[in-house]
Amino acid sequence: MAGNKSPWGGGSGDDGDDDKPEGSKGGDKPRGPRNPWLPPGGGEDGRRAPNIEDIFKSRGPEGPRRSGGGPGGPNFRFPQRPGGKSWFPIAVIGIIAFGLLATSFHLVGPQQQAVVKTLGEYTRTLRPGLQITAPFPIETVDIEDVEGVRSVRIPGGDSQVKLILTGDQNLVDLSYIVRWNIKDLEGYKFRVVDPIETVNEAAEAAMRASVAETELDETFSGQGRAAIELDVRERMQATLDSYGAGVRVLGVEIEKADPPAQVVDAFRDVQVAEQNADAARNQARGYAQQVLAQAEGEAEAFNKVYEQYRLAPQVTRQRLYYETMERVLSQTDKTIVETDNVTPYLPLPEIRRRSQQPATTVTAPGGQ
Repeated sequence: MAGNKSPWGGGSGDDGDDDKPEGSKGGDKPRGPRNPWLPPGGGEDGRRAPNIEDIFKSRGPEGPRRSGGGPGGPNFRFPQRPGGKSWFPIAVIGIIAFGLLATSFHLVGPQQQAVVKTLGEYTRTLRPGLQITAPFPIETVDIEDVEGVRSVRIPGGDSQVKLILTGDQNLVDLSYIVRWNIKDLEGYKFRVVDPIETVNEAAEAAMRASVAETELDETFSGQGRAAIELDVRERMQATLDSYGAGVRVLGVEIEKADPPAQVVDAFRDVQVAEQNADAARNQARGYAQQVLAQAEGEAEAFNKVYEQYRLAPQVTRQRLYYETMERVLSQTDKTIVETDNVTPYLPLPEIRRRSQQPATTVTAPGGQ
């Protein structure tokens, strides 16, 4: 293969030079097979031994895969505008403008209202709909649900006991629920520090004041509970309005009204005794009404008979005699006849009973 370069490092096609030993010609590079795994460059013969630093450089953060390459590399640059300027300032301005516009538009729901604070001071209230304000942080908007019903349970835990003194110096364990919503959002947000705690304290004060004017038995009855609930609601609303809390009390519901746990057994015995006494009184009243009605009926009948007696005394007297004798003699088994030609005693009642009994049919054994 004359004129071609040998893959083993030969310089020309002259065969005479192949027998020359290495290094015999000055300045000539040594010939022979070349290691294909060595990187090019370096050394006297243009080649050098592999170095482990080359492996880490080619794979580390300074390697060829990141140097001058994609985002994050040391030589990364933003795309340039046609005039040669960078897009970076325009991108920053666009992000800031989008953030300002996003904080300027507010969607207030149908059951919501929003308060607007300008540099931390309340300025106005926003109604439902799409509203526009100055961007943050010039104006801040706080949206609240004003139509939704909120409830608070007193006492908070199921295991807690709330003992209240009644008007007759007894203790009753009460638990109740207060339902409310927001009437004035400005007062709700800025007039009181903690609106929920204010509602709790106003409810407890109103309940204690109302129960203190009620006897123990009334707190257990349905009518008494209804009166207490209405009174507590009115007291709470008056108290919260005086505070300017912006809260509307929708209703109060008593869940439980029981005696204290320490005396519940004795209290139940008293209730059973009272129920038995009420039952006995009701029974006596019923018997008295029955006797009275019967007496009034007999008096009315006597008055009617007396009116007939005044019209015909002899006839009425004889009729009364016959009715009395019939009523008396109907209870005996004997009949007395006062006539000389009739046997003094006849078993007429016995004959009458036999005649009233159904006739007995006797059947022959042969079916005849």
